[in-house]
Amino acid sequence: MKRYMQQEISDSISILNKIGADEQLMSTISDVGEVMTKALKAGNKVMFAGNGGSAADSQHLAAELVGKFCMDRPGLPGMALTTDSSILTAIGNDYGFDKVFERQVLAHGVVGDIFIGISTSGRSVNLVKALIAAKEKGVISIALTGSHGGDMKALCDYSICVPSDVTQKIQEAHILIGHSICAYAEKQIFTES
Repeated sequence: MKRYMQQEISDSISILNKIGADEQLMSTISDVGEVMTKALKAGNKVMFAGNGGSAADSQHLAAELVGKFCMDRPGLPGMALTTDSSILTAIGNDYGFDKVFERQVLAHGVVGDIFIGISTSGRSVNLVKALIAAKEKGVISIALTGSHGGDMKALCDYSICVPSDVTQKIQEAHILIGHSICAYAEKQIFTES
């Protein structure tokens, strides 16, 4: 058991080290932090969506913006498109589950907002459709995916592909990247001199 746990931790550290050593990937993550900061300063919002564990990550990251994260400060506009059961079931029933995020981006998104789609495979049809809707609305689109980026990679303004094909390892990296981006925006907005 101990050996298994050590291997799990070692595997996670290895993936995080790969991310940190990848100059292009780190530049993209930094760019996303800057874009998020600019959007929030301008009064725009960040919308998050994902399925399963990625839905939970969406809610988690939206909460970091709206609540507080590293400091006590006013809330920032963030929302998870995964939380309203009436909206999800109405859209799912009337239009199909593949439209549950697209319809919300079209309803809530305005020019300058940000949509972050989180998918370990990058192939979630409902996120692909949401990214297309984001383009239509002038919403900045960001994908957090696994190593290949799937269908989402080509459809977004910024693609952050974690160098792994193991679902739980990708999810671990997604939350670290999400935390880093939220913390950066918070710091830039509330500690400027």
